[in-house]
Amino acid sequence: MFRFLHRRKEKPRLEMLHQLPLFATLSLHELGVIDGLLNERSYLQGEIIFDEGEEGQTLYVILSGRVLICCQGEPETGKLTELEAGAEFGELALLDDAPRAAQARAAEDCVLASLSRGDFESLLDTHSMIASKIALQLARQLGRQLRSHAVVE
Repeated sequence: MFRFLHRRKEKPRLEMLHQLPLFATLSLHELGVIDGLLNERSYLQGEIIFDEGEEGQTLYVILSGRVLICCQGEPETGKLTELEAGAEFGELALLDDAPRAAQARAAEDCVLASLSRGDFESLLDTHSMIASKIALQLARQLGRQLRSHAVVE
């Protein structure tokens, strides 16, 4: 079990990152490396984070607020899902530049941390163990999604 004992107040973002399946196998030091690569940005309610069809280049972590994933330009009728603080989305952008499958917009004022594919690729050169742990977790997540989808159909 991973524990944050004496630094709980100083590193709430690290604790949140560790709760995400993508980063769950990283040590405190490794999480610190990832944290240093993250860019934080605030979005106002209704603001578009990315559009459907846009080239995916960034993974997002919701630090506060909620994000709506919907069909392009249809926030009310085209809702696919709504994500809350502590969730990640757009993780496939770490692997390729395929177009986004949906639009993401702030369901309420929110703060997101982002990791670009460029930074992830640099991580492969500078901290290959960290990058490989993340890639393995991503592969596991995709495998679970594929298996659950295959069972449904």
